[in-house]
Amino acid sequence: MTLAREQALRAVKSMSRTVGRLTAGSRMVPGFLIVGAQRCGTTSLFKTLAQHPGVLPPAYHKGVHYFDMDYHRGMGWYLGHFPSTSKAEAVRQQLGVRGITGESSPYYMFHPLAARRIAKDLPSVKLLVLLRDPVERAYSAHSHELARGYESESSFERALALEEERTAGERERMTADPRYASHHLQHNAYLARGRYVEQLERLEALVGRERLHVIDSDDFFADPRPSFDAVCDFLRLPRWADISFGKHNSRSRSPMSTELRARLEAHFAPYDERLTKWWGRVPSWRR
Repeated sequence: MTLAREQALRAVKSMSRTVGRLTAGSRMVPGFLIVGAQRCGTTSLFKTLAQHPGVLPPAYHKGVHYFDMDYHRGMGWYLGHFPSTSKAEAVRQQLGVRGITGESSPYYMFHPLAARRIAKDLPSVKLLVLLRDPVERAYSAHSHELARGYESESSFERALALEEERTAGERERMTADPRYASHHLQHNAYLARGRYVEQLERLEALVGRERLHVIDSDDFFADPRPSFDAVCDFLRLPRWADISFGKHNSRSRSPMSTELRARLEAHFAPYDERLTKWWGRVPSWRR
């Protein structure tokens, strides 16, 4: 993309947000959020959902990142990203159910303040969570952050060794100062983000189990139709046949060493055992 085009797109986005903020009272309130986990297929699920005629996605952004990075901007700014309520009613005329909107910001599940903010500001929103093998998730996240310039260590093992030091006290700093943004917690918490059960238990305590729907990413990509139909049921959307499934935002990388994989699998084993009990099913990477 050329610089001129980037500048033009930023100008259009800025104008759209301004108009949206001024008309926040007539905007749709999100009915769903894809809250995580990072590098688990959130982009693919969002793009799949956006094909459903009952889903009206936000303009320009799949992820608004309001509840983690931009909460200080206020609810009017947030609602300005979403379609008008008149569009939701137009969907009702077509499908017999009111249209819904939502977004995908996979830092929400891990961010220490986002879940509480969501519970307070969107008391009826439904949360979608995708999970994959936490070893593969960590390795994929390192490649992703390295490529984007948010990781300085090209060695995955070195980045893992630095994680505890990098992230020490960061959650506490963010809780004490809600405007504080932790680079390392957002971009370099490779192991902590894969301890899924800790995050799910926190979400459940704040929003209730009935508003959480967890998807096994490997099952979704291996046979997407049953997983997608279950998401439609959860969101109370009619099941829709004309959907194209695909895998988006993936990155190639070299194989992980057998020794490192074994060490990481051992690290995650007790958390995966707790996850199995919480979820009521064995995740695909432990079958």
